Amino acid sequence: MRILRITSRILLGIVFVFSGFVKVVDPLGSAYKFIDYFVAFRLEFLEPVAFPLAVFLIAAEFIIGISLLTGFKIEMGTWGVMIFMSVFTPLTLVLAIFNPVEDCGCFGDAIVLTNWQTFYKNLVLMVFVVFAFISRKKYQIVYPANVEMTILSVILLVFVAFSIYSYYHLPLIDFRPYNVGTYIPEKMEIPEGAPQDEYKTILIYEKDGIKKEFTIEDYPWQDTTWKFVDQKSYLIKEGYLPAIHDFDIIDSEGYEITDLVLSDENYSFLMVSYNLSDANQKGLKAANEIALYCNQYGYNFYCLTASSSPEIEVLSNTMSLNFDFFFTDETTLKTIIRSNPGLVLLKDGIIVGKWHYNDFTETEEMKGNYLSGLLTNYRKRYEFSKSLNLFLILFLALSLFNITRKRFFNRHKSD
Repeated sequence: MRILRITSRILLGIVFVFSGFVKVVDPLGSAYKFIDYFVAFRLEFLEPVAFPLAVFLIAAEFIIGISLLTGFKIEMGTWGVMIFMSVFTPLTLVLAIFNPVEDCGCFGDAIVLTNWQTFYKNLVLMVFVVFAFISRKKYQIVYPANVEMTILSVILLVFVAFSIYSYYHLPLIDFRPYNVGTYIPEKMEIPEGAPQDEYKTILIYEKDGIKKEFTIEDYPWQDTTWKFVDQKSYLIKEGYLPAIHDFDIIDSEGYEITDLVLSDENYSFLMVSYNLSDANQKGLKAANEIALYCNQYGYNFYCLTASSSPEIEVLSNTMSLNFDFFFTDETTLKTIIRSNPGLVLLKDGIIVGKWHYNDFTETEEMKGNYLSGLLTNYRKRYEFSKSLNLFLILFLALSLFNITRKRFFNRHKSD
């Protein structure tokens, strides 16, 4: 029983810490997922609270995980995990049955699970949750209550700081298919022999005013008294879906130029704004300067948006924007970069760099060397991000080591 008690605590702690960590580096991703839920359940009025709600739940999940993993405020942790799983397990069943959103986002973009996989995962975890909860009084207290609360508060502050940094810049770790270094055409390919989508086709015929449905195998093709009315196709088995499957760039005339952009051997600048009305105005002005620089030095500049043509016309005239607009799916644009607007640098279909609008380098500072300045800016930010990630890992590792050592010296006490 003691081994099962310890296993339950540690397993749940690892799952919750991992889940919280992969989402804290990309809090906007969780906010977008909440918006998808709100739209699916016709709760659009809740969209303004999507981001704070996402941060709150991510922080709660992470602290619950730390509590279970370290033993700090263990009763709080066991109550937290019980409440958390008691709410989300039935919710994931509803999502699995009705499938309003393709995946729940429980592990962010690091591990994508279907709604049924998530529900089954929660059922397994629930076994350990129940055991940890009923055993909560038997877990060993590591430090005095005030010390444990202080340490948890410090960990929470570090966690929130990471979330704030990722919001005002870009995610410290990019789990999405559009990360820097990606060769986009390769991730759009479907391997030879990969399974294809399978559909069931229903044919609707009418006779004597009565409509009847038939399959392709049994429709009355020899009976001319039946008149064809309509047909429907249903997806019964999904085939192979490449990592990048909705990346299309359409110009104002309706022509697709995706291949043209991806095959350009020169540097191309993509200014990404899924919604121009919500885009940061200062960022748009900076993007306008970048577009002028591109025009002067022979680089292609594309603004990818999901906004409507009237919205584009109004904003373009109001802000005197000097670049062309192209249309791309809104979800795809949100996936490409967590910034509105954001800047993506391409070369021969490879993503060379990505920048949040807060990290746009001023064109006046760079003049003819703006491209070089952008890449230098990216390298500095990349090194800084690595340092922050290393700090968090070392911070958690040292904390866990100290707690483990404390438990080792108190092993004579029951856990």
